[in-house]
Amino acid sequence: MKFPGIDPAESSSGSTPGLSHGLAKPTRGTLPVHDADNSENRPFLRISETFTSRQGEGTLTGTESFFIRTTGCNLRCWFCDTPYASWQPEGAPMSIESLVNNAALSGTGHVVLTGGEPLLPLQTTELCTRLRAAGMHVTIETAGTVDRDAACDLLSLSPKLRSSTPESRQEPRWSKLHEQRRMPIDVMRRLIDRSDSVQVKFVVDSPADFDEILAVTANLDVSPQSVWLMPQGITTAELQAAAEWLRPWCIAHSLTYGDRMQIHWYGNRRGT
Repeated sequence: MKFPGIDPAESSSGSTPGLSHGLAKPTRGTLPVHDADNSENRPFLRISETFTSRQGEGTLTGTESFFIRTTGCNLRCWFCDTPYASWQPEGAPMSIESLVNNAALSGTGHVVLTGGEPLLPLQTTELCTRLRAAGMHVTIETAGTVDRDAACDLLSLSPKLRSSTPESRQEPRWSKLHEQRRMPIDVMRRLIDRSDSVQVKFVVDSPADFDEILAVTANLDVSPQSVWLMPQGITTAELQAAAEWLRPWCIAHSLTYGDRMQIHWYGNRRGT
């Protein structure tokens, strides 16, 4: 499947019968409406969903925001909680004009560009420029594997640790591709250097991730205060159990424990 404006070498679709997360049904989010194909509405991005909600992660936790979720991803984290934007990408083309207008109409003043991988589409650069020109604060949530000069107010960089790689026996092709793509430190450094403000968020599956977190943080040359560690989990019970071992380790290394508040507020639901 080819998506408008996405380099096919950087992303491809795929489905996995054994995927633990089924396709989520829309809740507070909205599936995008296909824009009319006319010159006034070009260019397009393929959008999985847009919705207004509270930011549940990182330094802006609790901030009412308008979320734009692109579809398509060049990684395949086994714990992905948005398969409709990654493993089984769906969505419709939406114009930059309509996305900017909808963001303005939300009245939040904050836009979160997420995915999938929002830096895959070539048009992301123009979208970010237009959103900021309209006076909106823009956060880009990215795994940091694509070097795209898209201006934002906050780069929310989420490097994918070794533990995110899918099982090679179940997903041999994607296990190899994921491992090859997941940690391009040089690309991440360029994204960081171009950004006014940065937070680095790690999804932590177990204490076995700790050594890699410290190594990546050192290689990225970011301050401990900008590093957030979030437990892997899709229920309040799972997050609370992980906090018992993750929070003390964060304190011991001057890192910030970051809960996934959207799970506590809304559950593991689409559009939150």
